[in-house]
Amino acid sequence: MSGISYMTQEGYEKLRAELDELKTKGRDEAAKAIAEARDKGDLSENAEYDAAKNAQGMLELKISELEKAFAGARIIDASQLDTSKVTVLTNVTIRNIKTNKDMTYKLVAEAEANLKEKKISISSPIGQGLLGKAVGDLAKIETPAGVMDFKIIEISL
Repeated sequence: MSGISYMTQEGYEKLRAELDELKTKGRDEAAKAIAEARDKGDLSENAEYDAAKNAQGMLELKISELEKAFAGARIIDASQLDTSKVTVLTNVTIRNIKTNKDMTYKLVAEAEANLKEKKISISSPIGQGLLGKAVGDLAKIETPAGVMDFKIIEISL
């Protein structure tokens, strides 16, 4: 997550809450786990202590990644977006040419991507292939499953 990351106010607030949670409760829990493991004796042969230290390292890495995302975060006002072309934060309905099935996705920053919520990252292969397209355009997108053809049916906010 480097460089500029465009996100909604909602996405920004959600990430801010996650970061605050990790910095407070997460760090407290990691410190308690290390203290409990340290109380169990010899640290050189204490697997529980090693696991607690590793967990603390992973927590600090996650905090660092979130802080980097915030450093480059830019909040976008969806009401100011142009829906004549697919851009970040637009909903796009696409039709798979091969299966003739329609799907609607919202293009979001990498930090907000969540396939269950039908939010795909603008840095994903599909997101990259859809950016800049207009209604009626065809998008040939290289995916791990091969080249897929999509037709842009609708763009909305």
